[in-house]
Amino acid sequence: MEFTIHLQILGIVLVTGMVMGAVANKTNFCTMGAVSDWVNMGDTGRLRAWLLAIAVATLGVVVLEASGKAVIGTGTFPPYRTPNLAWLRYVLGGLMFGVGMTLASGCGNKTLVRIGGGNLKSVVVLAIASICAYAMLWTNFYDTVFGSMMSATTINLAAAGKASQALGDLTGLGNTAFGVVMAAALLGFAFSSRDFRGNSDHILGGVVIGLAVIVGWYVTGSSMGAAWKEFADFADIKPLRVETQSFTFMSPMGDLARYVMNPADTSLINFGIMALVGVIVGSLLYALITRSFRLEWFVNAGDFANHAVGAVLMGIGGVLSMGCTIGQGISGVSTLALGSVLTLISIIAGSAGMMKYQYWRMMQEA
Repeated sequence: MEFTIHLQILGIVLVTGMVMGAVANKTNFCTMGAVSDWVNMGDTGRLRAWLLAIAVATLGVVVLEASGKAVIGTGTFPPYRTPNLAWLRYVLGGLMFGVGMTLASGCGNKTLVRIGGGNLKSVVVLAIASICAYAMLWTNFYDTVFGSMMSATTINLAAAGKASQALGDLTGLGNTAFGVVMAAALLGFAFSSRDFRGNSDHILGGVVIGLAVIVGWYVTGSSMGAAWKEFADFADIKPLRVETQSFTFMSPMGDLARYVMNPADTSLINFGIMALVGVIVGSLLYALITRSFRLEWFVNAGDFANHAVGAVLMGIGGVLSMGCTIGQGISGVSTLALGSVLTLISIIAGSAGMMKYQYWRMMQEA
């Protein structure tokens, strides 16, 4: 088989995903865990690692765009910087995803990492979330349930003379200046903690996840990405989702379900699916090398029910909000999209609220 630009990019994404998976496993990088540590114990270590990843990714986008090495623009997948601000979609989807990831014991990325470590509960979460994401992406479920409501509440920023929903465009400061200031503030906060500065795992996790997002933007938004898009335009069968993009895990779950139903159609194997597989494989290799691989199953029916409901909310909410804690929380925020910030805040609020409810219920039962 000819080693086309398409295969080159998919290979880069696979390897980058493997590095993400291995590092996330080693460092216990987990966005739900970050919220849990913060809400339940007042420990901000993993939260700071998450913010560090956002800062690194944001600086990467600033450098790529300012140097002309990559063009991110408004034509990405998902459309982060679109001038159509679907605020209710971001907020409602984010809240659903935040609640869901808490019930399912981890966000999309953590689910994949846990699968690599031998957690069979996460395999069930992946299966259910993938089916729900498929329904949102590839059937009329979204249009039937959410379409009219989301259209009615979408704000057209172009009518107000705004080029996009990027915070630099909205404020008039420019995305380069805004991105540098925001990244500097996040870095300052992250490293203001002595405990964080002394924790090499937190720093490693934040830096590597942030760099992985930069790799995604570079290979799809640079001259390599332009060659990829040109290849797809002239391909006999156009590969799926040949667009400027970076790491996200909920829509790829829907794409994975579609591919599983049509395994002979290799054009359906895309950036997202390779990223998903890469994280699982990387986590698995790390678990095997360190002998930390452990099979885990549901404790009881209640445990299964929590994970199943959480998976449904993750699959539907993650696609509704156009991203997960990585897809919107890091990749999206790195573009300075207001919708990504709204989604991130909503995910944290949904997760924190569910944790408080679980604690209250536990105390009532006690």
